[in-house]
Amino acid sequence: MPNEKEPSPPTGVTDAIIEEEVRSHWLARAFRPMRRLYEWVLGWAETRHAGKAMAALAYSEAIFFPVPADLLLGALCLGRPKSSFRWATICTLWSILGGTTAMLLGLAIGEDRVVSALAHVNLDDKAVLALAYFHDYGFWAVAIAALTPVPYMVFSWVAGFAEIDIWQFLLASLIFRSLRFFAVGGLVYLFGPSAKRFMDRYFNLATVLLMVLVIAVVVLVKVLRD
Repeated sequence: MPNEKEPSPPTGVTDAIIEEEVRSHWLARAFRPMRRLYEWVLGWAETRHAGKAMAALAYSEAIFFPVPADLLLGALCLGRPKSSFRWATICTLWSILGGTTAMLLGLAIGEDRVVSALAHVNLDDKAVLALAYFHDYGFWAVAIAALTPVPYMVFSWVAGFAEIDIWQFLLASLIFRSLRFFAVGGLVYLFGPSAKRFMDRYFNLATVLLMVLVIAVVVLVKVLRD
């Protein structure tokens, strides 16, 4: 009796996709002990709970979890390219919700407690200066973290410590978190696996350069107006 073909996972994410995602991600290569954690996260992509897993990862990664949401997002988009924008929407909304949670927790803790804690290691003066800069340039600081490889969760907490305006935080997160995740979804939707190879090599560099270009334009406009 011939062997029956194994049913494909509901999201189309195969073991080969999971292996490639883990192998290609620079954090997985740099911190090999985390490989099993990466594989566990991506394992959810094979199940019918992939949407819930995407939401949970995007939310927790914006607060404390060390595995980037891009990892699962990329795998899901590769498995079902036609659903790329659905996955990007889930990832974006839950990431912003997680970042807002971290920001509000930081706000509840307050600047004084953070500065007091850092005084024990003689970093209180530097903390005050850093928080002052963050307060002045909070929108662009959040934008940098939302778009580039800079940890979004760190800047979300610091935004709360610095007591920046929550509407600034939400606007920067909405614009630039959407740009990042919808770029992943859009590239896979249009170009399929070939887009994945491009993103592995150039995506983070491209987002950094884009952010530098945006800030340069803003600074130039401000200088010309003054």
